[in-house]
Parts: sequence; C-alpha cells; structure tokens
Amino acid sequence: MKEFINKTCILWDFDGVILDSMEVREDGFRKVLTLFPASQIEILLSFHRKNGGLSRYVKFEYFLEQIIGGEKNEEKVQQWAEEFSEIMRKSLTSKGRLIEEVISFIKRNKKLYHMHIVSGSDGNELRFLCDQLEITEYFKSIHGSPTPKIDLVRILMEEKGYKPEETCLIGDSINDFEASRLNDIQFFGYNNPALKARGLNYINSFK
Repeated sequence: MKEFINKTCILWDFDGVILDSMEVREDGFRKVLTLFPASQIEILLSFHRKNGGLSRYVKFEYFLEQIIGGEKNEEKVQQWAEEFSEIMRKSLTSKGRLIEEVISFIKRNKKLYHMHIVSGSDGNELRFLCDQLEITEYFKSIHGSPTPKIDLVRILMEEKGYKPEETCLIGDSINDFEASRLNDIQFFGYNNPALKARGLNYINSFK
C-alpha cells in the first residue's frame, strides 16, 4: 500500500483493528459492574468509547474515583480487571472475530515489515488471545497494559532501534494518535470515521 512507502516497522493496535471486539468488551464492563446502576455503567462506557486506547485499569479507576466517587483502591481495580480478563479469555477466541482484510494484509506482508502489537488490552490476556487465534507468528512481539501505550511504543522503539521516520502506528482511537504523536511516528486511523473527520491520516480499506 502506498501509505507504507519508506516504512520498515508497523505497530498495530488490537481491538477494533485486528479483532472485532468492541461489543464484547462493552458487555464485559457491564458484567463486571453488574451490581452498580445502569446509568453509572453507561457513563463509563461513554468514557471507554472515547478512549479506546486506554487500559482497563485506567477505566476502572475512572469508574471508581470519578463516577461513583470512591477512594483510590488498587486492590478493587485489580479485582475488576482480573474478572474482566476472565470474561475476555472466554469470549474473544473465535477466529470469526478477526478482521479479515487486516489479517490478509498482515499475512501477505509479514516479511516486508517488522510488525508488533501495542495495545491498551492486558498484555497477558492479549498474548493468550493471539495464541488462541493463531496469529502470534505474524508479530515480532505483543505488548499490552498495564504499561501505557505511549510508554510501550517508546520502550519498543528504543529496544529495537527503530527510526521514527520508518515507523507507523495503526489504531482506531484518539489515544492511539496521541501515542504516535508523542513518539514522533506517523499515525494511520482505521475503522473509526471520527478520526477521518478530524483530518488525520486514514486507511479506508486494506483490500
């Protein structure tokens, strides 16, 4: 694709870019927080939709401290995050959820680019899902939270010695754009027309 001329490294977001998982993730938040009023859960889901690249740890902290007005409680956040992960491990292993045009592009070009996953999803859960979906082999490495995406990108580029001008990140959220901008690499939006409406670089299709 012409977008990747002069690129040697592609960093991929996971949810909404490689895997159609957004509906399942939203349902996961509802199940973990089922004892709370639906109105409070919907506020969290609105925050979640606007901040797809942030980790669940940040989102559960936001729910606890900003929505229900609780005190900071790392143990409670960790408990919710673990419950959420268990639901995801059971619900996101179907290969039918893989976004076909993206997977086809990755398979065709795995020898042309260094490809990595950098995601707001939990790192251990992410590697489990990639194994179950049989896509691990296409990526040099797979990284997720609790480390923020901005730091994941920075650390990966430092460790691998990738040049910013030869690297890009493909994501579906404004947080992905910020992780790219703050690491001085090119961003491409995908699967979220709101990013295109902002005038950001955008991939309409991988076909």
